[in-house]
Amino acid sequence: MPVKIRLTRRGRKKAPFYHIVVADSRAPRDGRFNESIGKYNPLTNPATIELDFDKALDWLLKGAQPTDTCRSILSYKGVMMKKHLLEGVKKGAFSEEQAEEKFQSWLNEKGNKIQAKVDMLQKGEDADAKKRLDAETKVREARAEELAKRNAEAAAEEAKADVEETAEVKVEEKAPEVAKKATEVKTEEKAPEAENTEEAKEA
Repeated sequence: MPVKIRLTRRGRKKAPFYHIVVADSRAPRDGRFNESIGKYNPLTNPATIELDFDKALDWLLKGAQPTDTCRSILSYKGVMMKKHLLEGVKKGAFSEEQAEEKFQSWLNEKGNKIQAKVDMLQKGEDADAKKRLDAETKVREARAEELAKRNAEAAAEEAKADVEETAEVKVEEKAPEVAKKATEVKTEEKAPEAENTEEAKEA
């Protein structure tokens, strides 16, 4: 029976994730399978891969054929590299210790590359976050300046209105005094005239 290592789809519409399974090549994509050996989520960056390394290697050594995507996943996790080294040991190209040393060296190099990518993505996210923060700060400052300007204009208009109101009150307060003084002046002017009239009559 031909056996393949392939993906079976899970997840909702437009948000898929996959199980890495060992299944008969004649079975439907999301149908029956022999064993699940991991999970794969392509929506994250970098992609999230959970893999049972030993089971995947065991199935490869038994002759299971991975699909193109699964081959890439297995290469990414080092399963294909381990299989290649074990085949070299069987052929006598090098010893198991040398194979393990080479594999660990490869793992360290791969881990450094992955970490470098994660760091680069993190720096990019930090830079984007800083840009957004700066933009929000500028908008906030512009709004604060506009609000301060409006408040200053409103305060100036209120002060002007208070000055005008005070002036009107003073004018209203002075008006009776002015009228009273005018009346007194007129009375004083008429008093001498009356005295002159009386003197003329006596004469």
